[in-house]
Amino acid sequence: MQQRIPPGFIQDLLARADIVEVVGQYVELKKTGTNYKGLCPFHGEKTPSFTVSASKQFYHCFGCGAHGTAIGFLMEHAGMGFVDAVKELAGRYGMTVPEPDLDPQQLRQLQQQRSLQATLVDALQTADGFYQHRLRHSERAKNYLIARGLQGQVAKKFGLGYAPDDWQPLAGAFANYNADALVQSGLVVARDAAGDTLDPQAESFASAQRRYDRLRDRITFPIRNLRGEVIGFGGRIIDQGEPKYLNSPETAVFHKGEELYGLFEARSAISRAGYALVVEGYMDVVALAQFGVEQAVATLGTACTAQQLQKLFRHTGQVVFSFDGDTAGRRAARRAMEQALPLLSDTRVVKFLFLPAEHDPDSYVREKGAEAFEREIGRAQPLSEFLFSSLFDGVAMTTAEGRAQAIHEAGPLLSQITAPALLGQLVADLARRLEMPATELREVLRLSSPSRKPSAPAESFGMRGMKTAPRVRGGREALRAFAAVPKDPLRQLLPLLLSQPELWWSINPAQHALLSLEPGPLQGLVLTLESILEDQPELSAAALWEALRAAGHAPEEVLAESPDPLELDEAAAKQDLLAILSRLERATLKRRQDELVAGGLVADADRTEYRSLALRLKEIDQAPRG
Repeated sequence: MQQRIPPGFIQDLLARADIVEVVGQYVELKKTGTNYKGLCPFHGEKTPSFTVSASKQFYHCFGCGAHGTAIGFLMEHAGMGFVDAVKELAGRYGMTVPEPDLDPQQLRQLQQQRSLQATLVDALQTADGFYQHRLRHSERAKNYLIARGLQGQVAKKFGLGYAPDDWQPLAGAFANYNADALVQSGLVVARDAAGDTLDPQAESFASAQRRYDRLRDRITFPIRNLRGEVIGFGGRIIDQGEPKYLNSPETAVFHKGEELYGLFEARSAISRAGYALVVEGYMDVVALAQFGVEQAVATLGTACTAQQLQKLFRHTGQVVFSFDGDTAGRRAARRAMEQALPLLSDTRVVKFLFLPAEHDPDSYVREKGAEAFEREIGRAQPLSEFLFSSLFDGVAMTTAEGRAQAIHEAGPLLSQITAPALLGQLVADLARRLEMPATELREVLRLSSPSRKPSAPAESFGMRGMKTAPRVRGGREALRAFAAVPKDPLRQLLPLLLSQPELWWSINPAQHALLSLEPGPLQGLVLTLESILEDQPELSAAALWEALRAAGHAPEEVLAESPDPLELDEAAAKQDLLAILSRLERATLKRRQDELVAGGLVADADRTEYRSLALRLKEIDQAPRG
């Protein structure tokens, strides 16, 4: 959907929108110099590190790394999808979002899809109101919740309800119980004459012979998306019976592997706490919230998926999984670890909390209290420790065969990690435990050099890492230190060009070519940036950002490593840009010289080129420094 909205409209929208005004509705901002500052809404802090630039029309937090445009802010803070954020922003400024440029059949399909989704959400909202009403009038259901220690206030916050013990109680909430939407939303089960259940996403329900409510005699837990809309339900049986929990099926609005129970309610608490706690049950989430541990979410009856983790990493840089300490719990932790490995970056942390065998989070917090539970969270096992304990479990590390087995098991796991610093630390740590040189271990594992390992790509707009120690330097001094650290040259240059696109026109065509030809994982982004700016030379930083994202790139991943992209003035940025380009040119010339030397310098043309390169290198070395 993002790419179907004309890029020109996005650029016009960002040009008209005032990010200070948009962010200022949610964050108290104060003018400091040319920018505005406030307390970051994405992580808890006491000293403002959240900066909004009126001139560049994007925000950046120097504490947690969150950054984006006005569109990105609505997506991240208000939980909107891209299209909804564009529509919301356009509506504020009296602009109408054009319909996608589709052929009539595609447009009709898109409109039908939107209409179906709206119909299903309406049906689920109606059912939610019905279930909550029936809870208030069911002494049996209320007594069950009271026996579980739940208070009315927390039950109301999470919208708990009760599905009556009958076959078709929802017939009292809907005028037409036979409406397709009730089956399509998963509220009603339809069976054909053979007794087979019809798929809620089937094209027709004409063969349905019998219909009945999916949830019966269960406490209902509405599952909400980040806009707060009910998209499905979980139901817990009151008495004994199986299954204990029953979830909505896959529908046009509910995809179990992508959603997390309680995330809508926990967003603010996750920002304050600096981490998200992933538990296994709905009641765990609700009970923890009642005791003040409000940053908990739950998977929906399955192992945690990569999509769910990606969603959590949009809200925090640290995720703590809580599992039972038994064999099954450790198997679940192993699966979660395997899902997390490809998503790790050098600013993301995953930990594992294993409670005593006789407890789950619900029982532990009731018996021991919130403070004791949070102390347990503080002692959670880092992913690195759990990784090694998994590798060494049952392995005779005192023997060569045992160590070889550990290396064999480690290879597929470590190869998934794209975070260079983390990978380097893990390899070094594993090498110490195996009593072998790290370089040799890398060769055995067939891992590339950590300095050449690209950072994990950002999976969505507004990626941010966990809360880090505050920077003591800012502006020019920070960028000097950043530029001095050896790294991919494009990773040094791009933060300057992304935050100040006008710098593109301060370098000559030869330097443009130098950038475009520089190899590395960011070369594609540079080529796209060049194409966009050549077509639209007056593009603002915010509009450039969105154009790059529409083309499939992740500029936020590059800016996440930049120290202070909003604190450097244009003159200083230009000077630093030229200095980095000079170093890039020098490295390129040296590489060419090495190639000529390797060829033996036999031909006259090669010797002439070598001397020409040497003269240019001398000019670069003798040029005045900024």
